[in-house]
Amino acid sequence: MNALPRILSTLFAGVLAVGASGAHAQGAFPDRPIKLIVPFAAGGATDVLGRLLAVGLSDKLGQSVVVENKPGASTVVGAALTAKSPPDGYTLLLASSTTVTLNPAIRQNLPFDPHKSFTPIGLVADMSLVLVANPNAGVATLKDLVTQAKASPDKFSYGSFGTGSSVHFGGEMLKSATGIRMVHVPFNGSAPSLTALAGGQVPVAVDTIVATLPLIRAGKIKPLAVLSAQRLPALPNVPTVAESGYPGFEMGTWFAVLAPAGLPPAVASKLETALTEVASAPQTKARMVELGLSPAPGNGAALRARIDKELPLMRAVAARADIRAD
Repeated sequence: MNALPRILSTLFAGVLAVGASGAHAQGAFPDRPIKLIVPFAAGGATDVLGRLLAVGLSDKLGQSVVVENKPGASTVVGAALTAKSPPDGYTLLLASSTTVTLNPAIRQNLPFDPHKSFTPIGLVADMSLVLVANPNAGVATLKDLVTQAKASPDKFSYGSFGTGSSVHFGGEMLKSATGIRMVHVPFNGSAPSLTALAGGQVPVAVDTIVATLPLIRAGKIKPLAVLSAQRLPALPNVPTVAESGYPGFEMGTWFAVLAPAGLPPAVASKLETALTEVASAPQTKARMVELGLSPAPGNGAALRARIDKELPLMRAVAARADIRAD
């Protein structure tokens, strides 16, 4: 009879101990290294951005953040790996707009859902797109291009670094906004696209500020307009498309951090706070600008809102231009 209270007391103490242990484990995140998947090859601007964020997050979280490059299928490979990982905060993805707003607009049967498969952690940076021309193409401004293209509808083609890419979407949006016809000529990357532009194989192209800026500065290609909402510090004399007569026009690419869906709120909050602090730090912003990126930190709610706003717009562009993945 007297043993029963002791047994109950022991069991109760055990339950308290397990509860305390669980609470301690939750509060201890992270207690081991974190993996940051970069769905691009090593060496490019996105890879450099990922390693920059990894260093900052390591300092904030007190654990190593290790970059793993998982390129392939326009970021689908890395995104799928992340979506299938345990939702414990130890696997993160440096996603781009291609991952969550372009691929879902043009690809059937993706191995992830842009809304349901991820926990949004936060926005990091924007990368602007630029309409550029061969110096001998006879066009100095977007207005020149529109005037000549309307006078000779089959005169112009434009290069991009691939079907379904952000610059392909940008080119098709330009065509729609200006009412001109241009044949899309996709290349396998920025380097061959811009080489063809500089060599006169295509008269104009749309590409990123990161890829075009060295050639612009060298005088090998000429900028006509930037597709961003504001002028770029690196090209202060180049007008936006909106300034060139098409108000409201805006297209670019951007980068953000995602985690698998189902992340515990406390873990998500800790990661979100750390990412915001890292992305907002002056030294991080300065390095982003050096890379040709525009710092644009934002929390998880801002990231979700951006996806919700942009995805239907990109689906409409894809449907209108019949953009489909190969």
